[in-house]
Amino acid sequence: MCISISQVSRFRVHLIGSSCYERVHGCLKINSSPRLLDVRASSVDGTKNRWIRRNASTSTTTQGSKRSSNAKSSVLGGAVPITRIIDAESVTKIQQPFETLQQRLAKNKDLSNLLTVIVTDLETSGLSRVKSRIIEIAAQDLAGGVNSTFQTLVNPGVPIFNANIHGIRNDMVCRPEVPRMEELIPIFLRYVESRQKPGGYAIIVAHNGKTFDFQFLINEFSRCSFEIPDNWLFFDSLPLARDCMKSVEAEVKLKATLSALGDYFNLSRDGEAHRALSDVLLLSQVFQRLTINQKLSLSDLVLRSYTVSDLTSAIAKNKKD
Repeated sequence: MCISISQVSRFRVHLIGSSCYERVHGCLKINSSPRLLDVRASSVDGTKNRWIRRNASTSTTTQGSKRSSNAKSSVLGGAVPITRIIDAESVTKIQQPFETLQQRLAKNKDLSNLLTVIVTDLETSGLSRVKSRIIEIAAQDLAGGVNSTFQTLVNPGVPIFNANIHGIRNDMVCRPEVPRMEELIPIFLRYVESRQKPGGYAIIVAHNGKTFDFQFLINEFSRCSFEIPDNWLFFDSLPLARDCMKSVEAEVKLKATLSALGDYFNLSRDGEAHRALSDVLLLSQVFQRLTINQKLSLSDLVLRSYTVSDLTSAIAKNKKD
């Protein structure tokens, strides 16, 4: 039976409308979460029902202020949760503090089977880190053994201006049998690799290395289009020597030069000062005594070392300054 709207009294129409209004809006006020209204409509022929999804504009009141929002839900009539899902692995990465290569390596309990300490020294054609070139290089693996020492002159391709310091003249390096740096680097790389332990790291030690030897080495590698291996670390023994000198009594305090340290530890020098091999042999002895004096462990050695990126950043900063 069909009922015409005209057959319903105005009073009853008003009650029906008010009741619907209160149900709908009362429901929305119960929960501050936005909801979607379900509307069931008849099809054109009136025989089937289907669900229609509509946007519902809701408002919530918080301390006298109103906020409106539009919400959609794939489940009709259900609350729309506001959820932020963070991947567990991402949370772990966020929580973990950044660790340098040195910090990670220092935690290894088997450092003695990973580290190879190689003491080095360079002689150069001048004091300019930009224009001067390496003219002699020497190295020694502190572990010793067969072929543990490396030494050669280098043809710099530029004049030598400080022969009065090291005694190396132009005629000594401008010879066919003396390699140029681009020829020497692959040989030096093979030497270091032959001394390294499988999967290990080489720590290249030099006295005043951060401001002198290492800068020359990095510049020469770059000029000759070679990359320094990532498993090389660099250690400057000069700060360690200065720490040692602080503990010496005031009346016998010495400069932290290599020759002064040799005298302090009563070490004999094999060869002339400021020649690469002679300085390397002396520094090998001095370095071992410094580490004992300062009670330096292998972990301490790693933590006080530099990576290539550390040194290149320092070089770039010095150029700006």
